[in-house]
Amino acid sequence: MDINELSPQELYFNRELSLLAFNHRVLEQAKDTSVPLLERLKFLCISSSNLDEFFEIRVGGLKQHAELVPILTTPDQLAPQEALKNIGHAAHELVGQQYQTLNDILIPALEQQGIRFLRRDEWIPSVQDWLKHFFQEELLPVLTPMGLDPSHPFPRVLNKSLNFIISLHGKDAFGRTSRAAVLQAPRSLPRVIHIPENIANSPHDFVFLSSIIHHYVSELFPGMDVSGCYQFRVTRNSDLFVDEEEIDDLLRALKGELSSRKYGEAVRLEVADNCPNEIAEFLLQEFNLESNDLYQVNGPVNLHRLMAVPALIENRPDLKYQAFTPKIPEYIAQTKNMFDAISQGDILLHHPFESFTPVIDLVQQAAKDPNVLAIKQTLYRSGVDSILVKALIKAAKAGKEVTAIIELKARFDEEANIKLATLLQEVGAHVAYGVVRHKTHAKMLMVVRREGQKLLRYVHLGTGNYHAGTARLYTDYGLLTKNPDIGEDVHNIFLQLTGLGRASRLHKLLQSPFTLHDRMLEKINRETHHAQQGNPARIILKMNSLVEAKTIQALYQASQAGVKVDLIIRGICCLKPGIKGLSDNIQVRSIIGRFLEHTRVFYFENNSHHEIYAGSADWMNRNFFQRVETCFPIENPRLKRRMIKECLFNYLEDNQQAWRLQSDGNYQRITATDPEQPPVSAQMALLKALAT
Repeated sequence: MDINELSPQELYFNRELSLLAFNHRVLEQAKDTSVPLLERLKFLCISSSNLDEFFEIRVGGLKQHAELVPILTTPDQLAPQEALKNIGHAAHELVGQQYQTLNDILIPALEQQGIRFLRRDEWIPSVQDWLKHFFQEELLPVLTPMGLDPSHPFPRVLNKSLNFIISLHGKDAFGRTSRAAVLQAPRSLPRVIHIPENIANSPHDFVFLSSIIHHYVSELFPGMDVSGCYQFRVTRNSDLFVDEEEIDDLLRALKGELSSRKYGEAVRLEVADNCPNEIAEFLLQEFNLESNDLYQVNGPVNLHRLMAVPALIENRPDLKYQAFTPKIPEYIAQTKNMFDAISQGDILLHHPFESFTPVIDLVQQAAKDPNVLAIKQTLYRSGVDSILVKALIKAAKAGKEVTAIIELKARFDEEANIKLATLLQEVGAHVAYGVVRHKTHAKMLMVVRREGQKLLRYVHLGTGNYHAGTARLYTDYGLLTKNPDIGEDVHNIFLQLTGLGRASRLHKLLQSPFTLHDRMLEKINRETHHAQQGNPARIILKMNSLVEAKTIQALYQASQAGVKVDLIIRGICCLKPGIKGLSDNIQVRSIIGRFLEHTRVFYFENNSHHEIYAGSADWMNRNFFQRVETCFPIENPRLKRRMIKECLFNYLEDNQQAWRLQSDGNYQRITATDPEQPPVSAQMALLKALAT
C-alpha cells in the first residue's frame, strides 16, 4: 500500500476525537468495581476537569480557526467546522455518560457505604435548621443578585463559575419590574457542604451549595415571586496570546493577559436539565453560542467539585487506594550524601514507586555545600511553596550562582510561575524565561561542584516536572549522573537558554527544536532497513501523545517492512494500527490506572545493539518544533535492562488496566483470555517490586 496515495483521513485519526476517547477511558475507571469507591469518584471528577480544559483550549482554538483559517494543520486536515461538529456529538455522549455514571452507579454505591448527597426533600428538621443558619450567616452576606433590566444589563460571568438564572414576577421596592436575575455563587465557599455528624446523625452526609441556594433563593427577592432557579456555567476560551516579538517584558505582559482568561469568548454553556427552553435559548444568545454548544445535565453543572469529598472522609481507608511509601534505593539510603552516591555510578529513579527525595536532597545538599559554586535548573511546574524552590532560594542567599529557567507560559501555571520568578529574583538568582516562540519544557538540573583541582557537573534529567506532589501521582523517570559528556551537553543547553549564541553540537543528548525529530526519524528508518536486510528489528515507544505526521508515516513504513512496533500511548494517538498493508505490525495500547502514565521512553532493537532513550517530549509538532526538549540515552547496561523490563515489557503484558486501539478508532479493554493466565497490572507490579 502506497502511503502517498492515501488521504489524510485514511492515514490519521482526528486529534480532538482521540483526546475525547482518552477521557472515555478515564471515565471507565469510575465504573470499574475493582477500583476503590472513593477513587472511582475521583476518576469521574478527573474526566470532568479534563473535559473543561478540552473546551477551554482545544475547542476554543478550533472556534478561532473556524473564523480565520479554512483548514487545520492537524494530520487528518479536517476542516474546523467539520471537526467541531464531530466533537459536539462525541462530547455530548461523554457528558451523558458522566452524569449517568454519577446518578445510576456512584451515588447508589456511595449511599450503600453511608455516604449521602441529600436532596432537599431528604432534609430532616435538624438539617434544615443547620442549613438555614448556614445560609443566613455564611452565604447570604456574600451573595449579590443582579436583576436584569435596562439599567442592569446581563453581568459578566466568570469562566467556569457557578451561576443561577432566576425567573421573577412582581415589582421590587422601587417599583421596578424584572422578569429575571442572575446570581453568581461565591467562589470563597465550597460547592459541597459537609453536614456535622451530630446534626445529620450520620458522619458522611453532604449537601450541594446549589441546593441551599435553590431552597432559600426567594429570601434574596423580598416582595417578589420566584418561579424558577436554574444552574448554569459558561466555559470560555482560556488560551493566552502574547506576541513575544512585540513586547519587552514577558512577565509584565502575561500578568496583563491572565485577567482576560476569566472573560474569554464563550465556548460551552452548561445548564440544569430542568431549565426551560426559552431560558436556555436566552443564555445562548447572551453568550453568542449555538444550540450544539448547550449541555443540559442531570446534576451539578461542575462535577469536578466532587473531588473535595474523598478528602472529607477520613475514616474509610477501605474506600481508597492503599497507602504506600516510595522506596529510596538502598545504596542512596546508606550513603546519604548525594554526591558520593552519584559518583558510584548512574542512578535511575522510577517515580512514584521510588522516591523523589534523592532529587530534593541533591539540591538541598548543594545549597549548603561550600564546594558547590552553581546550581542551574529548569522549572515548568513546581509551585511557589516547593521544597526545591526553597533550596534554590537558600543557595542564592548563600552566595551561590543560581540560575532558574522558568517557563512563564506553562498553561494554567502562569500565575504561580510569575510569583516564583519574582521570588527568586528578589534573592539574587538569575532568572530567565526561555526562548522567544519556544516553551522550555526540558527537565534539567545541574550542580557545579569543585572537587580538588576540577569542577565537576552533577546532573539530573527527567521525564516529569520538578514537583514533589505530582511525583507521587505520575509515573516518571529521572537519571542522576556525573557523566562528563552529558554534563557538558546540559551546560551548553543552559547557555542557549540564557544567552544568545548558536546551538552547540551535543555529545549525548537529543534536543528540540534542533535534533530530536530528525534523529528519531533516523532511528525508525534504521529499524526499517534492518528488517529489510533480515536483521533483528523492533520498536517500542511509550509516551503520552503521538500526533506528528512524519514520524507516524515512518512507523507505517517500518511496519510495511516487517518491523514489529508496539506503542504504549496514554492519550492522543493519530496513528491507525492494524490496517492491512499499512500497519499490520503495529499495536497501540493505553494504560489507565491509579497513576497518570507520564514516562516517555523510546526503544530501538538496532540489530541486537539495543538503544533506549527517555525524555521530556511527546511526539507532537509542538514538542518537536516549538519547545525546548531534551532526550537522554540510558547507556548503563544494568539500567538499560531494568528500564526495558519495568517500563516496556511490563506494560506490554498488562491485562488489567490496558486498552487496545482498534483500526476504527475505538478502544477495547484487554482482559486475560486464558483462565490460567495470571492477571498482570503493570502499575501494581511496580508498586509491589519497588515501593513499600
